[in-house]
Amino acid sequence: MKLKPGDKVELLDDNLEGIVVNLQGGMVEVETPEGFTMDFPVSDLVKIDVPIEELQEDIDFENVLKEKKIPKKRKSTRIKPKERNAPPMEVDLHIGKLTRSSKGLSNYEMLNLQVDTARRQLEFAVNKRIQKVVFIHGVGEGVLKAELDYLFGRYANVKFYDADFQKYGLGATEVYIFQNYNADE
Repeated sequence: MKLKPGDKVELLDDNLEGIVVNLQGGMVEVETPEGFTMDFPVSDLVKIDVPIEELQEDIDFENVLKEKKIPKKRKSTRIKPKERNAPPMEVDLHIGKLTRSSKGLSNYEMLNLQVDTARRQLEFAVNKRIQKVVFIHGVGEGVLKAELDYLFGRYANVKFYDADFQKYGLGATEVYIFQNYNADE
């Protein structure tokens, strides 16, 4: 905004106003209502009683509105207590989930496939530092459950027990993996 003689101005840092009398370089001579003349740098003065048309040239109203808007609060998803304790990893060992067709596989081969899958998934969980894993084995004759109990018993950093009855019934085992376990102790 350019100043010219006759413009009404106000000092930014003080309660002082007056009328521009003269402009020389970067200095402005201002006459106060009391009749005193004083010199101020242009940067210390602001023009007052400015017509609206002059103000609109310098102000980007869209940016001003964006700055004034209150940002919306992000919705936090509340985790239910049941979900909080749910294990992050489930492994379904039913043979139908592990292979397209069990046709032509003997019981021994199916059991080996299930135990190998359980071992691989347990190693994956240990390496990725996943603390809880649920192995869904089903009820059946109990052969797979016995094999899993033997497999899990071979790991020193693992504790295993029956999984949540309400969610899985009797056909699942939950494994807790101790993360800071040292074999030397």
